[in-house]
Amino acid sequence: MSENYKIVIVGAGPGGLSAAGRAAQSGISHVLLEASPHLASTIHHFQKGKSVMAEPALLPLRSSMSFAAGVREEILAIWQQEIDQYRVNVRLASQVTDISGCAGDFCITLATGETLHADYVVLAIGLQGNIRKLAVPGEDLPGVQYQLDDPDEFSNETIVVVGGGDAGVENALGLARQNRVILVNRHEEFSDCKALNHERLMAAVAQGKMETRVSTYTECIEALAGDSLVYVAQTPLGQERIACHRVIARLGAKPPRPLLEHFGVVFPNADSTAVPQLSEQYESNVPGLYIVGALAGYPLIKQAMNQGYEVIEYILGNPVEPADEALLRAKFVDVPDVFSVSDGIALLRRNLPLLLPLTTLQLREFMLDSAVLILRRGAVVFNSNDYSNSFYSILQGCVAIETEDGQGEVNVFGLHEGEFFGEMGLLSGRRRSGTAVVSQDCVLVETPRRSMLKLLYSSKGVQRRLDEVSLKRVVRACLDTALPESELDYLVQGAQAKLYAAGDALFCEGDTADGLYLIRRGSVTVSRQREGREVVLAYLPAGNYVGEMALVSGQPRSATVRAASPAEIILLEASRVGEVLGRNTLLRSKVGSQFLENVRDEHTRDEASGHGDSGLVNFLLEQGVGEASDVLLIDYARCIRCNNCETSCADAHDGTSRLDREAGATYAQIHVPTSCRHCEHPHCMKDCPPDAIHRSVNGEVYIGDNCIGCGNCQTNCPYGVIQMAVEQEYHTRSVWQVIFGIGKREAQQGADLPKKAVKCDMCKDILGGPVCVRACPTGAAMRGHPEELLNYAE
Repeated sequence: MSENYKIVIVGAGPGGLSAAGRAAQSGISHVLLEASPHLASTIHHFQKGKSVMAEPALLPLRSSMSFAAGVREEILAIWQQEIDQYRVNVRLASQVTDISGCAGDFCITLATGETLHADYVVLAIGLQGNIRKLAVPGEDLPGVQYQLDDPDEFSNETIVVVGGGDAGVENALGLARQNRVILVNRHEEFSDCKALNHERLMAAVAQGKMETRVSTYTECIEALAGDSLVYVAQTPLGQERIACHRVIARLGAKPPRPLLEHFGVVFPNADSTAVPQLSEQYESNVPGLYIVGALAGYPLIKQAMNQGYEVIEYILGNPVEPADEALLRAKFVDVPDVFSVSDGIALLRRNLPLLLPLTTLQLREFMLDSAVLILRRGAVVFNSNDYSNSFYSILQGCVAIETEDGQGEVNVFGLHEGEFFGEMGLLSGRRRSGTAVVSQDCVLVETPRRSMLKLLYSSKGVQRRLDEVSLKRVVRACLDTALPESELDYLVQGAQAKLYAAGDALFCEGDTADGLYLIRRGSVTVSRQREGREVVLAYLPAGNYVGEMALVSGQPRSATVRAASPAEIILLEASRVGEVLGRNTLLRSKVGSQFLENVRDEHTRDEASGHGDSGLVNFLLEQGVGEASDVLLIDYARCIRCNNCETSCADAHDGTSRLDREAGATYAQIHVPTSCRHCEHPHCMKDCPPDAIHRSVNGEVYIGDNCIGCGNCQTNCPYGVIQMAVEQEYHTRSVWQVIFGIGKREAQQGADLPKKAVKCDMCKDILGGPVCVRACPTGAAMRGHPEELLNYAE
């Protein structure tokens, strides 16, 4: 005989346990079904001794079950005690194979063939039954695994851990105690893991306990003799082969979409990352069928437990606000005609097409990370050449973007309700390409770079919509701001986004023209073969294009173009570019003029390369000029070795010089001293636990007072320009003391004295700019952008 319940809860993870605990506490007829033989199967399979965090910290816990940060074993034991205390009706090893019906008449079929009936169903089954694999050759070789139960099982091995989320970071930390561990992340930052895990990871890297690879993609895994493997990956510096004993991939899991669709649940789109469209009460399109936790897009334990509690309250008809309601209400309080959080979320969905792929619950999470700005006409959001990287969505009103082309002509284009801006700073890391001014009173949603990147990583739908618009803007900015929308649509239909490691060739001298290359991110060099060597003729940063000469002339490529730093390139098909040029006289004239100018420039540089040493340009690129935004050079033909540059820097910065004149590399008479390059994508900034490293709107990368002295930035800087210095009192010397070299103060000694990271900040708070340049009596010291310095080198 079939059993009947008010509520059937499927899945005994945190969300399911919380729902069952609340149902039991409320005296409701219920059953909790779990396919595995354990409660909280996912947590049960966490590595032994794992510290479980209670995030987000700003959210209160709302559940009949208790939960606080602690060790896996302790949390599981407490939950078991509470399940027994509340007398929750649990059935383990009870896999659900089918759910049919709707509210008041559900039929739940188990793998045993047994059927249950219920008025309501709560799905809390999580994702762990659908582990993502590497999807590369060798993914199933012996030694490649997708789970780690106990890090202590392995010792004295070289282990590659793939995955920058919490699971990958925690596995790597656990293994690093007794193994050599290399943690691989396909993103450039560890933005997917919790703050505490990020802090622990950075500390381990700083102490030399483990290695990391970022912006790195797995190509394949090869088997060697015995049980050894070779992990092959593409890094920003090219291919790397790592001999290892095993590879542990922690790539998360994907929703069991076919199963849910079999139950009648509808997804909003075909994206593999999509989650079901749910109401604010977690109800699916099937009346009476509710979904909570990771399946709803909320993978954190506290979020799932809150939802488990709330869903029972909703089923009982009890009014209860979501745990994040008060926080979101404060965000929307000043938005016109918005009187509740529901109104605000509805406005987001109505006015921001970019966010349409997100569910209501995902929109709530997006807004928790964002700020709402109410701005009046004339307000400046950011200025041209600022180094800020927030992303802005126009919820209401209008914004004007003012840009200036290479000929000094100012162009203004308007953005309206529903559009977004700031994506170039988000993606390229370069200065703002224009000034954004409010042209009509508006409401903006400002999203921090880290949060926006996390959203783009997790939602292919949002990524695709952003790319569609940003590609058009790149084309328009590079070619012609007046290009009609229809022509932009035609060009980007066949566009390809390509990634290049430093040194990779976009195309080579003699190749047939295959299209126009727009530099979206990074920088490139243009070179030619002369007397058996490659001579660099030009350097071009993001915002420029290459490849037009062969398209216009119809001849093979006249030069080789290589990535000077990790670069993202948009390739426009040659045939489409040719057709658009044929239909647009002004654009054809502009590209033709650029072609003639480039011919003249290349001829001049080609002539010069016969008399000078082009190896100097290659040398500067090897020293990091390609990824820099500002570099200090010293012309030793003028330098008298007075060392005023270094001593003046020390005087301006409490006794610790931010540069070392003698250190660094030299080629011919050009010397690159040890001093910060202020990289477009600063290596030092990515792994700072207290987030103490910042970039000012003028581009200076500097270290704030909240530095904790962990040394991560010093380890991550590839140019050795950061040092750990003891804080000390310092009395600035007089002009006479500087001239005669007297009055030097001895630095304090002692390993027990607190140290903080110091580096060049380009004297951002000193009137007149960098003192190292101003103190040079012969003009030998110079600072500038890569384009300026490479021209000087020529």
